Amino acid sequence: MKTKHLNSVITAIILALSFSFLYACNEEDSINELNENSINELNDNLNAQELNDSDKEALLFMLEEEKLARDTYVFLDNLWSINQFANIKNSEQSHMDAVESLLVQYGIDYKILPAGQFTDKTLQDFYDQFISDGSKSAADALQIGATIEDLDIVDLQEYIDATSNTSLIAVFENLKCGSTNHLRAFLKGIENLGDTYTPQFLSVDVYNSIINATNQKCGRV
Repeated sequence: MKTKHLNSVITAIILALSFSFLYACNEEDSINELNENSINELNDNLNAQELNDSDKEALLFMLEEEKLARDTYVFLDNLWSINQFANIKNSEQSHMDAVESLLVQYGIDYKILPAGQFTDKTLQDFYDQFISDGSKSAADALQIGATIEDLDIVDLQEYIDATSNTSLIAVFENLKCGSTNHLRAFLKGIENLGDTYTPQFLSVDVYNSIINATNQKCGRV
């Protein structure tokens, strides 16, 4: 790969990850600036290894799963005008951009379908159900937001555990970090309505560790 193209990919990933946390979920969130050493580390990660078939499938799936979050939040924001959806939909676009940048870097063919459409049938079924349930009330919509982040964290961790590719691990860890911030933001909205959330995918122990933690500055790779 030409150096100029690689540098543009690195820049795109850095910007995507950074903007993801610019659009974090409340006024207490902030961006963790990437210093020169962090950029050099990302550069090393991107040059480290080739992708195997499982890694490629992970990237393609996570591109659509981040799209699931973005499309659902755009729909629910238009319907309910809740701050969490307005803010986090932009972050989910940045998550998509980060995954897409890796797909471009590794020369993997991909296609982003129109809003609300997914290649993966499971994700399509999730979207259809989330839109239906989230349209019932603002409280139901916030439950859907928490459920999506719950699912996202679990899938990202499974892909992190399954790969030795350092570039995937670096990006997926940052996306997972953002998703834990998003989950806490949705839980705050749920609690403000006097409601509670029961984890659908996370184990109880992991869920409790997330909700008892403070928001993280996820920009450093």
